[in-house]
Amino acid sequence: MFIRKTRKKPLANGSPLLHDNHGKPKTRREFLSQGLMAGTATVFGASVFSLFGSPRMASAALSPDLESLKASCGIAVQGAGKIPFICFDLAGGASIAGSNVLMGKSGGQMDFLSTAGYNKLGLPGDMLPNNPSFVNTELGLAFHSDSGFLRGIQQSTSAGTRAATNGAIIAARSENDTGNNPHNPMYGIHRAGADGSLLSLVGSQSSESGGNSLAPMSLIDPKVRPTKIDRPSDVTGLVDVGDLIGILDQSDAVAVMESIQRISQAKLNQVNTNISTDEVVKDLVRCGYIKSADLADRFGNPADLDPAADPDIVGPGAIFTSAEFSNNRDFQKTASVMKLVLEGYAGAGTITMGGYDYHTGERGTGERRDELAGRCMGACLEYAARVGMPLMLYVFSDGSVSSNGRLDDSEAGRGKGEWTGDNQQTAASFFLVYNPAGRPTPIRSQIGFMRSDASVETASSPAANNVNQLVQTVLLNYMALHGEQGDFASRFMGHGLGNSTMQDSLIAFSNVVNGTIGG
Repeated sequence: MFIRKTRKKPLANGSPLLHDNHGKPKTRREFLSQGLMAGTATVFGASVFSLFGSPRMASAALSPDLESLKASCGIAVQGAGKIPFICFDLAGGASIAGSNVLMGKSGGQMDFLSTAGYNKLGLPGDMLPNNPSFVNTELGLAFHSDSGFLRGIQQSTSAGTRAATNGAIIAARSENDTGNNPHNPMYGIHRAGADGSLLSLVGSQSSESGGNSLAPMSLIDPKVRPTKIDRPSDVTGLVDVGDLIGILDQSDAVAVMESIQRISQAKLNQVNTNISTDEVVKDLVRCGYIKSADLADRFGNPADLDPAADPDIVGPGAIFTSAEFSNNRDFQKTASVMKLVLEGYAGAGTITMGGYDYHTGERGTGERRDELAGRCMGACLEYAARVGMPLMLYVFSDGSVSSNGRLDDSEAGRGKGEWTGDNQQTAASFFLVYNPAGRPTPIRSQIGFMRSDASVETASSPAANNVNQLVQTVLLNYMALHGEQGDFASRFMGHGLGNSTMQDSLIAFSNVVNGTIGG
């Protein structure tokens, strides 16, 4: 007797993934990848306020006699003159290559794979990218025209934002369903110079990396361990300017603290504390009041930090409607991260999203979650455009998935191949670069490549079969955006990317800042 297998119904975003062939989740990472635990957000962005004029820049305008003392007191400027950086950690093994961002053979994105290869990537024979109608290059980087990522990005961005964006995809295997892959590049981005005026790094998880995946051990710096940022209240709670504001208005409070500093300095100049560390004590007193005055001047109004109060983020004509924002935790954490990073308050951030282990025997669950991730990616790009800041946006996942070719013809499944299992051979990462001065011109849009059967060619680049070297490749590209690739070897000694000639073959863009923005 013939027994028809009943197709499973797609799961809503936020629903947990329970796989017959997976054991019960036991670790935080397993709960996160199967959507049984909410992911939080990490801020990983470098500000370029010192390079670009911006109406959103908070000016720290202390009196001239005290302004000159800020640097000696270790008070950070608004950002560190580097391109803001945000990474998305899609926990569980998302499909990136083929059904979302196109990946080709050695000739690049348009050097097409075989029909069987695309079938493994979930694309049926009538939706192959060798038909131009299934290729979309609105973002510079070529996406499949029915990509879930692309649909989400389009919903969150304007045509102008998309026209000023470009990117590259990296063929790179990584282990399936595990946070043990050292994917997270935030410490390296900080070492490359990214920093913030409030925090160096922020992350959505209470982990060493701030995200689901690990950070490479060689890059970890305990002094800049990511601060956990999960919601708008975490952002507004970063600064406490004390009780003086509230009794006085902001400008009067700053003036009072400036006066206290001058009086204290005058007294200190007349005495010797008779302590062996006399100058250290005096510095502590002097800088304490300067720092308090600076905090009150820049952050005395909590609404300045609140993403929910930013009219570009929430409300009529904003990136998110009020209803969307209040009902979606992924939107809230994305807004919190991008606000801190793109305003220069943090040096770099990771937004971890859970539930991307979506091989559920149907297609709709993965399509919905890819679209959600795309909406969050697009929100970051659009906010960068609205505040006039460049942005490097990096997307990675632990492993990937593949299809056996059985089609899901439901409305949610869109006629594509069902995701039926984990497959590290089909894995990839990608990044997008937004430039307010105009779309960056690429040297190449693909780093490494796939074989015709949609398996990563492990000899195609140093990143293809080594996650540590994948991170190094991302760091090299970040430095190249500033024209600093020549410093890569001295900044990251012991790297595995070969000599300068090999490194040149791994760079997608060069001199975006020095060549086209701000001179």
